[in-house]
Amino acid sequence: MKFKNPLLVVSDMEKAKKFYKDVLNLRVIMDFGANVTLTGGLCLQTKETWMGFIDAKEEDIIFGGNNAEIYFEEDDFDAFAEKLKGIDDIDYVHPVIEHRWGQRVVRFYDPDRHIIEVGENMKFVCRRFLDSGMTEEEVAVRMDVPMKFVQACKK
Repeated sequence: MKFKNPLLVVSDMEKAKKFYKDVLNLRVIMDFGANVTLTGGLCLQTKETWMGFIDAKEEDIIFGGNNAEIYFEEDDFDAFAEKLKGIDDIDYVHPVIEHRWGQRVVRFYDPDRHIIEVGENMKFVCRRFLDSGMTEEEVAVRMDVPMKFVQACKK
């Protein structure tokens, strides 16, 4: 068996496609109308067809559960955070924060209140610490990662 794709149920396919294109630069690679696959393998499915697939009623489909997220990493995190500031209708779960291991992240909702997390690429976090003058050992401790990871980030 092989895992293929995560699938999000959406209430408005066109609005969802626009959001994922404008905010996360994802492009449509397959569009079957009620089902769309975006770059990276994220799939969107219309609420109406999903209800038919699982034999559910309208009230059975609940958005905004805050119990899962779709995670992305961004090489130029600062530019992405600035881009988000320029988008009026972003509904933040929280603003940019830095986790204890040094990675900066931001979480926000898509139009159907699925949580999206965008984090700084972990290799870039490592390089940022090395560039600040920290030793490899200090970076490994700070990030709670093996030395092999730190050494691989230098390449």
